Amino acid sequence: MLLLLFVGFPVLEVSVFISVGSLIGLWLTLATIIATAIIGAFLLKKQGLAALYNAQENIKNGRLPVEDLFDGLFLIVSGLLLITPGFVTDGIGFLLFLPQFRVLLKRFISNVLVARTSARVYTNTEHIKPAEYVNPIIDGEFEEIHQQESPEKKHIKIK
Repeated sequence: MLLLLFVGFPVLEVSVFISVGSLIGLWLTLATIIATAIIGAFLLKKQGLAALYNAQENIKNGRLPVEDLFDGLFLIVSGLLLITPGFVTDGIGFLLFLPQFRVLLKRFISNVLVARTSARVYTNTEHIKPAEYVNPIIDGEFEEIHQQESPEKKHIKIK
């Protein structure tokens, strides 16, 4: 699969380069590639700073910034794709700048992760005697807190 990606993707990019170059000419093709890199850098700066600001606000408010982390990751990938010369990579990079596309991609990735994730719990109770298991002794410490008295530590056993 990776071999197909590493061989097939550059072949696709070169064929699109040749097709576009034959339609609009070499210099216009190169200018378009440079323009997409500049536009991509501008969009990355604008949306990246917004995602960073939102993540900081969520952290400040005690919320986990999962959505902002996904957005930041997708923005980094889109920036790398736009810097890479090619029309196919530019198309995918610009798609990742669209919030609606990122939402669809997040849903797809989360569905795949949930479908592939499973939890198994194994317990081993062979070493526990039945009498110990039925009536366990819990050993612990606690503090009694009274409004006017100082806290005292006490050690008890509960049966």
